[in-house]
Amino acid sequence: MQKYVKKTVAVSLCVGLMAPTLVACTKSGSGDSKSEKVLRIATTGYGNDEYFRQRFTELFEFANPNIKLELISTSDDRYMYGGRPDPKEKPKDPMDKLKEVMTGDNPPDVVMVGYEQLPDLISNNMLKQLDQDISKDKFDTSDIVPAVIEGIKKAGDGKIYALAPTFNSSALIYNKKIFDEAGVQYPTDKLTWDQTFDLARRLTKGEGENRKYGFSFSTRSMGGDFYYATQMYTAPLDLKTFDDKGEKMIVDSDQWEKVWKTLLQLKTEKIMPEPIDFSKRRNPGSNEDYNPFMDDDFLSGRVAMSIINYYQLDQYRNVMKNAANIKGLTPFDWDVVTVPVHQEAPEYGGNIGLDGLMGINAKAQNAEDAWKFIKFINSEEWARLKGSSTYNLVSRQKYIKPKDGAELNIKAFTTLLPAPSRGYKIYREKPGLYQVEHLGSQKFQQVAENKLQVRDALKQWQTEGDALLQKIKENPNAQFDSMMQGG
Repeated sequence: MQKYVKKTVAVSLCVGLMAPTLVACTKSGSGDSKSEKVLRIATTGYGNDEYFRQRFTELFEFANPNIKLELISTSDDRYMYGGRPDPKEKPKDPMDKLKEVMTGDNPPDVVMVGYEQLPDLISNNMLKQLDQDISKDKFDTSDIVPAVIEGIKKAGDGKIYALAPTFNSSALIYNKKIFDEAGVQYPTDKLTWDQTFDLARRLTKGEGENRKYGFSFSTRSMGGDFYYATQMYTAPLDLKTFDDKGEKMIVDSDQWEKVWKTLLQLKTEKIMPEPIDFSKRRNPGSNEDYNPFMDDDFLSGRVAMSIINYYQLDQYRNVMKNAANIKGLTPFDWDVVTVPVHQEAPEYGGNIGLDGLMGINAKAQNAEDAWKFIKFINSEEWARLKGSSTYNLVSRQKYIKPKDGAELNIKAFTTLLPAPSRGYKIYREKPGLYQVEHLGSQKFQQVAENKLQVRDALKQWQTEGDALLQKIKENPNAQFDSMMQGG
């Protein structure tokens, strides 16, 4: 009783006058509303029950006191608190663990998975198709952000096997003050990457610590790998490292050469900031100009345009609102537009991550309440209450609005479709493929340091990568660190 009272208090504030609506929307087709039922939910990536319930289930539990939720985590958290894995023990594949749970003696009814896991479950007939339930209950999906619903349909060959109530996305943020001072027109939605880089060149000026940079793939230049940062640029081109079987490299090409030369030119022209050299920085305690955001290239005014994730917006709004109280920080106006696009792929752009993606287990014992739960969590009512989230966007377009009435181009986060991505399954089956990608990062860095020419680096990556792929084919689970170091 104490636990129920605690939860009721926790959600009463956010439910408020919406409680009757929430209860009403769960009654249709629910059968006996008095007898207690059990709904089992398997999750991947949500290790904390309290966090998970707060994010997804508390409102449902409040509106459906007769349905008891049982959460089943398929994550292996034995080593979360400093434990060391047994070197003789082969790690349990998370996907194998999930499948094992889904087909066990007491299978879950609902499964919440990552988008990269969805095609594998669908191809193995482990999820129930939801189109019939959607049609029968006249459940409206027309207001769901295209990037979300189209991404889901793509995984299911045009059919819907899961729904996601929230998602995350990226956009291009820009400093209006730097544009105004340079007399350059603000960027707009769906600028091409080439147009964006040209703008960046016009905005870059100054030397040393006073230099203003035109563009950055991240708001913080604290030493991140430039090669991996630029994957947002390459992903919409569907530029593959190896063939679909993971047996043959395909990087020695004109397209790869063009991409590397384009990106490396940005470094040569110093259009983007270099990682901060902390060895040259004075002790923050003795630095009169120190402020807690000085390592953020955008907030500090060093970069005119940068890729930003939605969850960063709330911090940026609060910082600018309180800039007068932050020593060393000069406030400025800013806005966002879509992530730049490629002319040959104008509809695809930012990294879009579906959060809380949920489907019904094909072996569900309580499929009726499983659909009731999914329908509720993906409903307009739920989106209306969760629409003020500062971390994720709700999938219902109607409730995606700037916070506090701010004038912000919020559609920049919802306009583009997710870029194609290499299937998760092949990396799961052949973990050594990540080493092939790392090899490319090493070659890219050698070119950046003028140790190799671009095409020579790509040829080496192709040759050494082919040798590595052959070893992976012979032993998919082997470790190849020694070979990488030797290369």
